[in-house]
Amino acid sequence: MEEKELDFVLVSLGLLVFGVYHIWLVITVKRNPRNTVIGINAESRSQWIISLMADPVKNGVLMVQTFRNNMMASTLLATTAITLSSIIGVFVSSTSSNVSSRLVFGNKSEIISSVKYFALILCFLVAFLCNVQSIRYYAHVSFLATLPTSQGKKEAVEYAARSLNRGSFCWSLGLRAFYLSFPLYLWIFGPIPMFGCCCLMSIVLYFLDTTNSFTRQLHCESFKENDNKGVLPPAYA
Repeated sequence: MEEKELDFVLVSLGLLVFGVYHIWLVITVKRNPRNTVIGINAESRSQWIISLMADPVKNGVLMVQTFRNNMMASTLLATTAITLSSIIGVFVSSTSSNVSSRLVFGNKSEIISSVKYFALILCFLVAFLCNVQSIRYYAHVSFLATLPTSQGKKEAVEYAARSLNRGSFCWSLGLRAFYLSFPLYLWIFGPIPMFGCCCLMSIVLYFLDTTNSFTRQLHCESFKENDNKGVLPPAYA
């Protein structure tokens, strides 16, 4: 295989591995949510907001502080993403690719170099937009959860729980975009590091995203009472 063809083959395979893993993760979250950390966390957030919205006047301060902490985390990631994309844009416009081409084993054409930097910038912009949407949902839920008129209303509690989980899912998507930026960054140094990073990161994420039997049993026992009463809202809507 020629050196110029490595980018088309290894980069495609690396993105395929990364994409197939996340397709499997989405299917698992939908069908067997308690086998994933995302599903268990969604149910935990639903149970948490149900408990606190039972008395919004008493628990209002705790809810607002929790939402504020999540908004600060999303703000930090959004600021980091837009800053990195700006720095990369300035770097690309002021740096010649001839200096770093000696370190690259693969296609060294200017078109491929532009695609590499554009993909990296696009990845950070997606992370920025996802975190902004996360802040939007958290700010909205902070009003919904502290309304005294929402006390005892099942529809209002379910809507607040869905909005909270949507904000958390947007935060997770932004974090996944940051994960994807690592192999895209290594692609600057060639397709081989990029492919290796995609495979390694998919393996690491598998252990981070799945739960074991002890974790599932621990959470199922805490959810059992709410499930029997039918008060747990749909966490994945």
